[in-house]
Amino acid sequence: MGQYRVTVDTGGTFSDFVYVNEDTDEVTIAKIPSTPDDPSKAIRAGVQLLIDKGVPPSDIRYFCHGTTVGTNALLEGKGVRTALLVTEGFRGIYEVQEQSRPHGSVIFDIMYDRPALLVPANLTCEVPERVSFKGEVLKELDEETLRQTLRKLALKDVQSIAVCLLFSFLHPQHEQRVRDIIGEELPGVSVSLSSEVIPQIREYYRLSTTVINAYLQPILARYIANLDDRLAQAGVETKQKYIMQSNGGMATFSATAKKAVATVLSGPAGGITAAVHACRTTGAQNLVTFDMGGTSCDVALIKDGEPSIATRGKIDGRDIALPMIGINTVSAGGGTLARVDRFGILEVGPESAGAVPGPACYSRGGEQPTITDCNLVLGYLGEDNFLGGGMPLDKAAAMRAVETVAKPLGMDVMDAAEGIVRIINVKMQEAVKAISTMRGHNLQEFMLLGFGGAGPLHAGRIAADLGMAGIIVPLYPGVYSAMGLVMSDVKHDYIRSRLSNIAEVRENEVEDQFESLVQDAHSELQAEGFDTTQISIERSLDMRYAGQGYEITVPIPDQLSEGGLAQVRAEFDEAHRQTFGHTAPDQPVEIVSYRLRSVGRVPPVNLPSFEPQGLSLEDAIREHRPMRFDKHTLECPVYQREKLDVGVSFTGPAVVDQLDCTTVVFPGQTARVDSHKNLVITIEGG
Repeated sequence: MGQYRVTVDTGGTFSDFVYVNEDTDEVTIAKIPSTPDDPSKAIRAGVQLLIDKGVPPSDIRYFCHGTTVGTNALLEGKGVRTALLVTEGFRGIYEVQEQSRPHGSVIFDIMYDRPALLVPANLTCEVPERVSFKGEVLKELDEETLRQTLRKLALKDVQSIAVCLLFSFLHPQHEQRVRDIIGEELPGVSVSLSSEVIPQIREYYRLSTTVINAYLQPILARYIANLDDRLAQAGVETKQKYIMQSNGGMATFSATAKKAVATVLSGPAGGITAAVHACRTTGAQNLVTFDMGGTSCDVALIKDGEPSIATRGKIDGRDIALPMIGINTVSAGGGTLARVDRFGILEVGPESAGAVPGPACYSRGGEQPTITDCNLVLGYLGEDNFLGGGMPLDKAAAMRAVETVAKPLGMDVMDAAEGIVRIINVKMQEAVKAISTMRGHNLQEFMLLGFGGAGPLHAGRIAADLGMAGIIVPLYPGVYSAMGLVMSDVKHDYIRSRLSNIAEVRENEVEDQFESLVQDAHSELQAEGFDTTQISIERSLDMRYAGQGYEITVPIPDQLSEGGLAQVRAEFDEAHRQTFGHTAPDQPVEIVSYRLRSVGRVPPVNLPSFEPQGLSLEDAIREHRPMRFDKHTLECPVYQREKLDVGVSFTGPAVVDQLDCTTVVFPGQTARVDSHKNLVITIEGG
């Protein structure tokens, strides 16, 4: 029957599966209700669906998973009890952080409050030792005092310890010895060393990232072990089992279990990988991705076919200094709840009905109105074709739920449903603006790529209101993040901080700094089964003008020839001008860190293009039903996506139904099916 790749993206409401037959390139999909108490249950069920179709478990040779286990534990404050060990005299670093409040809009928020520390003060302990900024030992590690400290922690039910000693990125031996002693005094306790998690300059960011890793690592390690057991029970024994990372690449189960902090954007990262592929198939090089699921909406910007990669970011106000795709997330999904507060004001979100009880129309006990209920009331969703007819929706229950909002507001149910949808659309529009117009990009030059279970329902309205060039809805929008996992490569990031003036550094010295990183990268990927022909290396330097408190990452070639650093300096000046609007070519420039990314190339999947089959547009009409647009109810066609032939076009208002998603084409918009069966929607006057 052929060898199969299986990928799964676990969301708050549904788990999305993609199955690819590597011999025929045939793609099949499935959506299964998520099991929040243990996501691996739904994954096992999805794998079993393929096995039940006659595919032997031994034919599943590749498995990749986008997970929100770590993310949810961080957002919900449900990590393990964690302690922190710091250099004597520096216990205040974690509490002081950057300053009294972060940079950005929160400077003006008079109600701002910092997130609670993941490690309380009573679990933050000092270690007598000291290393200088040159990496020289000024004070040896006091092992006896450390042992006494650990024995006290043993009485406090600590499950994980973060170790972040001053300048350990230059001299990691003290941290390594601390880990050995923890193993002796507190066997079984998880340990995260900053010199391994993120060996770079800037004490607070290194500490924060290491603490988050320690907070999440036991949870993710247990989850991965449990998932591995469930796959083994199903007979899936392949060694190619991966977890998606925040940087847009995959890592093996074992590597991920050691570096949990690298998965905090694992869920949405797959969709960005698929979107880069969409740039090649559609010819649209500038995209804003719009991934709206059951509980949240993730947006990202792709410029000239490349996603934005940040060297650090924030998750729920917590700093993480690891490479990650630039994704902006808001609490807006199909399960987002609406209510009228005690002042008679309509509020939408951030609370969500989740998978349990879910929207009222799911008939699982939900009573408050959700965005999905409103879309059903407005006619955009049908009662009998949700998930291909596999999950009937109860419109009467949705009407009753929306009425609980409409009645206190003195509105009719349809007006209330439209109002709720309008509010959630504005929230998502603001998320798009935050990554585009607020950073100097012109949205008229960008298409909106709508995917996720609810994305194509709202994409048309959002793109029109923002004045965008149009909308693209891929062939499998409801499982698009899982589709991206099929297209991903294995990626590992390495960094080494060594501060120096670029004018005083020779090209061969830069090569020497990268040499050991390259060796580590090749060793790790070869241990994971990649040969040298499948490995590529990407190098870059973090640079700044002397005295600045931030850096710009500048890519450099595989080999620096004589005079190459002068060209790198010129490229830094130009990058600074593009980013900040000015440059200072007469000022000294410093190299702060050496970055390396290794990529293990996974054989690509050849997703097919299609030829016209001679079907007419009328052949695709499933039904007509009334739909509400701007207080007007119109009788509109509903097309079945699978029957829309290549090359056909139609005008809105209309709806396109398919197994994994529903797309709304709004009045004034025209949809066309391209050769890859993407829906390309243009906007009148756009």
